[in-house]
Amino acid sequence: VAVGYMDPGNWATDLAGGSAFGYTLLAVVLLSSLMAILLQTLSARLGIAAKLDLAQACRARYGRKTTIVLWLLCEVAIIACDLAEVLGTAVALKLLFGLPLLAGVAITSFDVLLLLSLQRFGFRKLEAFIATLLVVIAGCFAYELWLARPDWGAVAGGLVPRPEIVTNPAMLYIAIGILGATVMPHNLYLHSSVVQTRRVAAGDERGAIRLATADTIVSLGLAFLINAAILILAASVFHAAGRADVADIEQAHRLLSPMLGAGA
Repeated sequence: VAVGYMDPGNWATDLAGGSAFGYTLLAVVLLSSLMAILLQTLSARLGIAAKLDLAQACRARYGRKTTIVLWLLCEVAIIACDLAEVLGTAVALKLLFGLPLLAGVAITSFDVLLLLSLQRFGFRKLEAFIATLLVVIAGCFAYELWLARPDWGAVAGGLVPRPEIVTNPAMLYIAIGILGATVMPHNLYLHSSVVQTRRVAAGDERGAIRLATADTIVSLGLAFLINAAILILAASVFHAAGRADVADIEQAHRLLSPMLGAGA
């Protein structure tokens, strides 16, 4: 679930927000993350207490026409998300190894099958693999922030919402992008299903909900820190140097090494 909060949509909107407006939109990242934690916690409760995922609950509660509309909306959301994930991986392979985007997309499609095959060895092993990747990402951004030397006083100030976020159309546009990249419907369907992979003894639902809530807060808290780090990095490196036009991953990759003075 935490991976869904660090997709290329988050990276692009955080880069654009940080380079254009400095630390101001950090408040939007924080509020979006808090909203996401609330919704994901409710999804976990549904899965544990009712033993239903969100799709099954919708089918049980709504009429046929409504469920068909919800299904179509969910399919569109999944397709939109998958396009970003596949293209994001292809862009990463291009940046790291110079591979053409088409070859990157083909390799990414194979990656998906490889990851799915890991489930044969148990769901916990797949979780451990993904958690390792998250720690690698967090480590990379911790290193980059150490090099960037952001103004931590300004960072703290950016966590406080300001009126110009909604009165400035350009800022509001990126703020909506950050919100849309953070609170995503497919993650709610996923979470309510994934929590059911853990065995819960009869009568121990309350304990399981407490553990699932703690799990959600920790994992999405890490996702918030990484998204915040992307925006802080863009603000301290690009915005501080007058480069308010950095809005995509390739451009950020090209400029980051010379502006940070490090190529690691």
